[in-house]
Amino acid sequence: MRANAIEAAEQCGILNLPQIAEPVSLDALVVGWTPDRLLVFCDEDAETADPVAALAPARSGGLMGALPVSLLIGPEGGFAEEERKALAGLSNAIRLALGPRILRADTAAVAALALVQAVLGDWR
Repeated sequence: MRANAIEAAEQCGILNLPQIAEPVSLDALVVGWTPDRLLVFCDEDAETADPVAALAPARSGGLMGALPVSLLIGPEGGFAEEERKALAGLSNAIRLALGPRILRADTAAVAALALVQAVLGDWR
């Protein structure tokens, strides 16, 4: 994963590498969460069907630029209801749907990154 991140950074001309951490359980992520990050978690059952509208409050609230972003893609079959509640209860968490189709994890990650970059990133 680190080699992929280095190659992608070189290709894009960015100077910072994304952090790649060891996998953790969702419970550990929730317990260890700190409000100094924006969490964008993708959930096909999100109330707001429009992902751009779901991300807009982070842009208008000035969270981007001030906070680094973490992106969470759900498991096959989606999040359990208690997982959704735990994630939604985190400080600076945004829940968004990626459209009407169920995507594979690798495709969902690319789609979500493109949305985050388009709405909150430096494409604007």
